[in-house]
Amino acid sequence: MNGCGNKARRQFLGGAAAAALLLAGRPAWAAAQREPRWPAPPRPQSPRISHVIEQLGRKRDDVYSWMKFIPTDGERHRGNLPGPVAKMLAEENAYAEAVLKPVRAAQGALVEAMLARSAGSVQAPALERDGWAYSSAMPAGSAHPIYSRRKVGGAAETLVDESARAKGQPYFRTTGHQPSPDHRYFAWAEDVIGNDRHRIVIRDTVSGDLRTLVDKDAYGYGGLVFAPSSQWLFWIWRDARNRPTRLYRTSVDGKTTALVYEEKDPAIFMGVKRTAADGFVALTLSGPETAEVRLIPATDETGDPRVVWPRQSGVRYEIDEWDGALVATTDADDAFDMQLLRLDPGDFRTLATLVPHRAGTPILQIQPFKAALVRLERADGLHRLVIQRADGSEQSIAFDDPAYAIELPGEQAYTAPSVMIVHESPKSPRRWIIVDLSSGKQTVVQQQQVANFDPDDYEVERLMAPAPDGEMVPITLLSRRGMVKDGKAPLLQYGYGAYGVNSDPLFSIPALALVDQGWRYAIAHVRGGSEKGRRWFLGGRKFSKRNSFTDFIACAEHLCGHGYSAKGNVVAYGLSAGGLLVGASMNIAPTLWGGVIAKVPFVDMLNTMSDASHPLVPLFRPDWGDPLAEPRAYDYIASISPYENVRAAAYPPLLCTAGLKDDRVAYWEPAKLVAEVRHRSTSGNPAMLLTDMDSGHQGSADLTSEYREYALFWAFAMRCVG
Repeated sequence: MNGCGNKARRQFLGGAAAAALLLAGRPAWAAAQREPRWPAPPRPQSPRISHVIEQLGRKRDDVYSWMKFIPTDGERHRGNLPGPVAKMLAEENAYAEAVLKPVRAAQGALVEAMLARSAGSVQAPALERDGWAYSSAMPAGSAHPIYSRRKVGGAAETLVDESARAKGQPYFRTTGHQPSPDHRYFAWAEDVIGNDRHRIVIRDTVSGDLRTLVDKDAYGYGGLVFAPSSQWLFWIWRDARNRPTRLYRTSVDGKTTALVYEEKDPAIFMGVKRTAADGFVALTLSGPETAEVRLIPATDETGDPRVVWPRQSGVRYEIDEWDGALVATTDADDAFDMQLLRLDPGDFRTLATLVPHRAGTPILQIQPFKAALVRLERADGLHRLVIQRADGSEQSIAFDDPAYAIELPGEQAYTAPSVMIVHESPKSPRRWIIVDLSSGKQTVVQQQQVANFDPDDYEVERLMAPAPDGEMVPITLLSRRGMVKDGKAPLLQYGYGAYGVNSDPLFSIPALALVDQGWRYAIAHVRGGSEKGRRWFLGGRKFSKRNSFTDFIACAEHLCGHGYSAKGNVVAYGLSAGGLLVGASMNIAPTLWGGVIAKVPFVDMLNTMSDASHPLVPLFRPDWGDPLAEPRAYDYIASISPYENVRAAAYPPLLCTAGLKDDRVAYWEPAKLVAEVRHRSTSGNPAMLLTDMDSGHQGSADLTSEYREYALFWAFAMRCVG
């Protein structure tokens, strides 16, 4: 798919497919479903081998423990799998492919429709810094972006063509793209394995040299930053267990590398950044309930980092700089939804409170500028932007949509007179808006281009579902305008509900493709996220985790009770910790769901949280509990873990995915769940596992692969309830 001719052809064919398939109001293949809904090839028969585990005076028999494989050295890959594991994964993939064969035509049509709507769209407008404008764009027919820059008013200069770098790689994903403060260098991190272990590449724009500064084991997500002088790159290293544990400093010529700091506590995570006015490099060491920031001043880049506040259990904070001082975003003194404090940059004492704590109005992010301190916060569950000026005046920016999201991009110039934000909603494509910091005037500078799309064809609703304990759970619902509430429409319900991560109501071309089939698309904002502030998170955490599941079920029941869908016509979808959500909800109410989609799902909770060598277990014990040391935690996790709680019931069709190289949620978690559901289900519905043998927790970052996966999920859902 290259060139304008191919683009036009793809848009025409995609549009034709959309007209024939997506606007018909029902699946085009439904009339042909006189044969059984699902093929019935022989099911894999994973052996049940007794493996009794004694722990805290309790016993359990993990009959599928043999599925777990961790190599003694290096990464897990096709070539080093034990025979029984390789056989199991091959048989599961073959079985899933056979069962899913009838949905492949629909999947292909959906992919074409998605690509037709998104072909050639620019990803982001240019951000200007010191007379340079940096941007990225997705060329027509390409699955990867090109990053470029230009002098304001000058010609574009390519910094990295990701399609060229991805060529020949079975897996390719990048992150951390950034220019040096002096604009001579451009760096990024890339994963060509699939296990989130990055190499760091740097381009010298003067000489044209492109070199790998760090060849392996770097952490790319918030793990690299140029020093203020542009002479060093600070980067984070991952140990053999994939934990970020060291901060290094490497000269931009690659000749000198020095260890800056090493963290010994496995329950601490690391991130590094430059503060807004380039006064410091900030190393943030954090856990779910603690934090510590160490600063390296621009005046002493090779010196030892200084601790702002020593870590203390129950106190979280981050540091930036503004108006000649430091700014701390912190929950100290029971400010659980965060407050902003002004600190002395020399001795770190508190000088003033910039924004006091307001329960239920969490501060999510700050972006300092010379002219104002911009913060993103949440009020009544929705984003708003606040411009706070040095004279104490404030101005709020919000939108009238029933549900929407605001993004505050990083890497904005401290001296800029305006802030760039991104606004979107489930029916409104991304709009990049410049907001003047003095007047608050908004100017739309770019909008995501979406072909064959009219926002007036869709409707977004914000609903509230009553939970069993009386809490009201927000729901964002996307539908075709004019759909009647007669209970006949199928519905896909997405949820996550963990770690305080919000499921924001974003614009999604895949979601539109599903809704164009006559479906409704719902986001259940269950407890465990932070949509209503930190207390909403704590209400779905640790010994309150069951609330996440009952919230999710309550949302589906509320939608069915009000005619948006009907029991058995709702398909549940979640990924990672959201896989735990849908897996547990499936166990509690198996006949509510028409189908369940669990992407790389965290469903073997008890065994994983009992594995002290797992890279994330020490970090997330405050979120889930420690079944190695706490009897109460053991019993609670055992009572909710999806794998541990499969029972004899009429389970819906289940589709799970996994990545062989995933170190966060390993393939054996969904493999165990699928085998146990297949063993105990009384419905005869298929339970399937599809394992990507070349990826980890995330798939390769190209648009076609992303859409192909969504299209498979949607086609599976349509087959479930068609």
